[in-house]
Amino acid sequence: MHFLFAAASLRQTVRSALKPAWGPFAAATALLLTGPLMLSSVQAQAKKGQVTASINSSMDAGLFYQLLIGELEWQSGDAGASYQLILDAARKTRSEALFQRSTDIALQARAGEQALEAARAWQVALPESTTAYRYVIELLVALGRPAEAMEPLAALLKISSPSERQALLNSTPRLLTGAPQPENTATQLEQTLRPYLDAPETRVAANVAIGRVWLVADNTARALEFSQRAHALDPQAEGPVLLALELMASQPTAKTVVDNHLQAKPDSLGLRLVYARALSLTQHYNEAIAQLNVITLRQPALAAPWLTLGALQLEVRHPREAVIALQTHLDKLPPPNSAAAARPTPEPTAQGLDDSDPGQSRQQAWLLLAEASEQLGDTKAAQAWLNKVDDPKLLREVLNRRVQLLAKQGKVAQARTLIRNLSNDQANDRTKVLMDTTVLREAKQWGEAQKVLSAANQRLPNDVDLLYEQAMVEEKLNHLGEMERLLRKVIELKPDHHHAHNALGYSWADRNMRLPEAKALIQRALELAPADPFITDSLAWVEYRLGNRGEAVRLLRSAFKVRPDPEIGVHLGEVLWVMGERDEAKRIFRDARKRDAGNEVLRETLSRLRVEL
Repeated sequence: MHFLFAAASLRQTVRSALKPAWGPFAAATALLLTGPLMLSSVQAQAKKGQVTASINSSMDAGLFYQLLIGELEWQSGDAGASYQLILDAARKTRSEALFQRSTDIALQARAGEQALEAARAWQVALPESTTAYRYVIELLVALGRPAEAMEPLAALLKISSPSERQALLNSTPRLLTGAPQPENTATQLEQTLRPYLDAPETRVAANVAIGRVWLVADNTARALEFSQRAHALDPQAEGPVLLALELMASQPTAKTVVDNHLQAKPDSLGLRLVYARALSLTQHYNEAIAQLNVITLRQPALAAPWLTLGALQLEVRHPREAVIALQTHLDKLPPPNSAAAARPTPEPTAQGLDDSDPGQSRQQAWLLLAEASEQLGDTKAAQAWLNKVDDPKLLREVLNRRVQLLAKQGKVAQARTLIRNLSNDQANDRTKVLMDTTVLREAKQWGEAQKVLSAANQRLPNDVDLLYEQAMVEEKLNHLGEMERLLRKVIELKPDHHHAHNALGYSWADRNMRLPEAKALIQRALELAPADPFITDSLAWVEYRLGNRGEAVRLLRSAFKVRPDPEIGVHLGEVLWVMGERDEAKRIFRDARKRDAGNEVLRETLSRLRVEL
């Protein structure tokens, strides 16, 4: 495109049209061309009040008008003309600011190919510009051409300084986010980063970067390999550990990386708290509690870890220990009316360990104390704690807890009336059905629960949660055909629904029927949720039914170590009892009774085996 800027009439027209703002615009355009050094100088002078009315620029009149009209075209909505004018000016001046401006104009106009053209021109004109390379890489990925991004990535790594190279490797997974066929991208990245996998200053970051891209590609086994490799190169580096934490749900052995790191750096309390939360997500509650005990011992003044500790103690049914932790948390919080309590987002302290909102965490503690009181059988105290909670975000949990309290007191009609009277703002139809089912399940009114859920599934078809709940009720009614039909439908709608696979397999194993099918279903559930202790318990039970008692005990011990749940303990106790290990079986039965004396599975098992404790 060619422009005739010499015409005096055009210059005069533009000058006249913009006369009131001429000075500031000239200054801004000059700064755009003269680059960051002059800009920083002018900014410094401005702070001292030394900026003069005019700024000298090396551009000629034609270039000046070209830029001016380019900006006017942009303001008038003609992005194409604006882009061409400013890119042409960038090529003439080799100005980084103008190359970036032309690229950004194309991006804002959603013209990806034109943005890439500008970024590549920028890269050619200024081959030392790391920003240009970043634009090219990100644009190629966004345009679905990640393979082409590897060459500019390699070039960018080569021209970067050692410190920049380290930062670039850390950000590489983010640069490649969104690439189609991520497994191909991960393979190509491995090849591109091969020169940096052994260099002392880059080897950890390079391995972690590749691992993260494999994680995006959902190849967690390969990602773990790179996490382990990076950790072996530097056991104190946090990058491999953070990657391992993200892999724990699908690759349980990833926790070894974290354990080894914490042995090398025991004072990494922030990382230890993240680890505790990751352990709790994978139901390794006792190990999570152990990590939190270390944190509270080393930093007892912090409030947030005590709240997490209290919640976990409730998960393992240690209500007294939970009360101690939660009361300690409340004691560590600033008074409700203090300036610190009013702060919406507290300043993080001690490596970011205390990042909770005091007001919100106080409400959560009250809700958890209500649950602890409920576990201790003190319904009056539970109601008192619930009465203190007034956070709208916790309303549904409060309502659920109130309903469950009424149900446990045998006040089924009162609980159901409370649910029916909830407004639509408080709970929608689906939520009311689930709450009602909870009440009926607590009261063991399976027939009524079946009616409620069947009607709901007519109104709300293909809701996997409602279908699953009805299947569990049908199982209680021994309607195995209907149970199987519903669970098969859940699996059809949501193939990765591990609870449905596990429930169907366990229901058969518990009845000592269709054992090969049961085992296949449970193994699939375990693939979907690796190391889930309840699914491991189901697998152990089917092994027991198949006569593989040794394998059953091994699996049950593993599950019980992770999650000392009464029902897992009862299964372990029964297999040990049948194998003649009566003393250990009794000890486990006593532990289960201590945790949940009213457990139905425990009572039935003790009666059937004629065990006297």
